Amino acid sequence: MHISKRDTISRSKAWSIRAIAILLALIVDGIIIYAIVKMNPLKVYVSLASGAFGTSKRMWFTIRDCMILTCIAIGLAPAFKMRFWNVGAEGQMLVGGIATAFWMINFAGKMNTVMLFLCMAISAIVAGGIWGLIPGFFKAKWNTNETLFTLMMNYIATQLAAYYIIVWEVPKGAGKIGIINQNTNAGWLPQIAGKQYLLTILVVAVMTVLTYIYLKYSKHGYEIAVVGESQRTASYAGIKVERVIIRTMVLSGAMCGLMGLLLTAGTDHTLTTTIVGGRGFTAVMVSWMAKFNPIMMIFTSLLLVVLSRGASEISSVFGLNHSFADILTGIILFFIIGSEFFLTYKVSLRKGKKEA
Repeated sequence: MHISKRDTISRSKAWSIRAIAILLALIVDGIIIYAIVKMNPLKVYVSLASGAFGTSKRMWFTIRDCMILTCIAIGLAPAFKMRFWNVGAEGQMLVGGIATAFWMINFAGKMNTVMLFLCMAISAIVAGGIWGLIPGFFKAKWNTNETLFTLMMNYIATQLAAYYIIVWEVPKGAGKIGIINQNTNAGWLPQIAGKQYLLTILVVAVMTVLTYIYLKYSKHGYEIAVVGESQRTASYAGIKVERVIIRTMVLSGAMCGLMGLLLTAGTDHTLTTTIVGGRGFTAVMVSWMAKFNPIMMIFTSLLLVVLSRGASEISSVFGLNHSFADILTGIILFFIIGSEFFLTYKVSLRKGKKEA
């Protein structure tokens, strides 16, 4: 058996490998379902799909969650393409949420709606950008470990959120803010066509297209790719590596900070230490599985969201422990991630030569 790295692989062949991986995962899941709980696997799979698309409301929730996860993943994409392993999306989103809540709580009714939205957006973007700038600066100047640095920044952001929640708590001693401006809806992102989450979905769609163009066709995108391949080569080519690292991390943090705005003012209308809900780490897998391609991240995010919402439906419909549903989705993810090996490498069988 000989394993060698592929030079290129056609898109049709790549998707065929992924499809085979999903089919094998469903077969393995079916065997486990029948062996352990004695149920018809097809009924379980139908329930999984129903959990994500069974009703119009479920479908909107699925699309909303998909867009949120996609937005976080595309925020990480520039840094990841540069081989800067930014795992600080959680913190960057939290500080964006804090900046948004600051304006919603303290300036609602004191300025017109357009100015309030503008201040919220700028503050969230700047806060996230600063949270990305700090590890980027230290990496560029002193080559610190970006994974540990950004991870620790998450904890600092969580404690900052906890502090401001106590400052803004309603009523005092409640330990939480509750729904911000519930009576006036001041600072809430407006509904479009009567759909509460449509604006968030449209913003993420625009960000996805712009990020794809930026990474693939702009000079900055080219510099990011070169730095990611080899910093030494980039320096020889006249690219200022330190500037690229700092600039890219500011951009990555700013995009995640904007996502904090969309969560606080668009979907949750509150601020909690768990508002991100671990999606910053899930987005790492989304970005990696999509090969840092913003368009592909939409489909990868959709897959993960469908599996997550479908797992909850399986648990409630069949009365199964939620851990069992997680096992089924985990197996599917295992096969999908495993298939990436065969996209990067090819395995060939070679017969031994017979001696004369």
